[in-house]
Amino acid sequence: IGTSFSCSEIVPATDSLEDKKAAHRIDILMNRLFIEPALGKGYPRDDFKFLERLEMHNKAWKYTERMTFDFDFIGLQNYFPLTIRHNSLVPIVQASEVKASTRKVPHTAMGWEVNAESFFHIIKRFWKYGSVKEIIITENGAAFKDELKDARINDAQRIAYYEQHLAALYKARQNSINVSGYFAWTLMDNFEWAEGYKPRFGLVHTDHKTQLRTIKDSGYWWRDFLKEAR
Repeated sequence: IGTSFSCSEIVPATDSLEDKKAAHRIDILMNRLFIEPALGKGYPRDDFKFLERLEMHNKAWKYTERMTFDFDFIGLQNYFPLTIRHNSLVPIVQASEVKASTRKVPHTAMGWEVNAESFFHIIKRFWKYGSVKEIIITENGAAFKDELKDARINDAQRIAYYEQHLAALYKARQNSINVSGYFAWTLMDNFEWAEGYKPRFGLVHTDHKTQLRTIKDSGYWWRDFLKEAR
């Protein structure tokens, strides 16, 4: 029995104290706020005073012992890191993201930074909680602007993404982290709740009008990779 957490490594935009504090607040909201109560550590109130105000209006928050569970595994859904800067104009968190395109670093069609080393860091981070016995990567993948040409989709960027992130996963295992599984997102181009049909994450291209499926080069790459890994 396990549960899955959507998570991102949070990185301050600069070494300034304000940016570091802003990144710390976002890390609480994105990562710690969900896993720590589940592991019996309670909510990180001391590091984010706003949570104390929420607790005053929600009595259920006082019963964190009811949230604690001895999971057989935890799942991680990870796609990208977030770079955060201080922004006094944003209420409460006083922080905002510095987009990957602004920083001119590699990114996907969703604007998400491509950074496999960050993937390794977030796995290592969650493993350090100590009571985590096993980690399964329940989601990891990338959307790119795929072009169907001559009945083929040459998605070399997606292949590179998977190569880099699987190498990071292997690095985690080499560091004695019990990562036992990995799920690529996703098999076929799908409907994304926030974005609709526009982003294409699949290993198989879907023509949403005709429902014709075409295996992308990344799909064939996965086939060959898994054959060799047997």
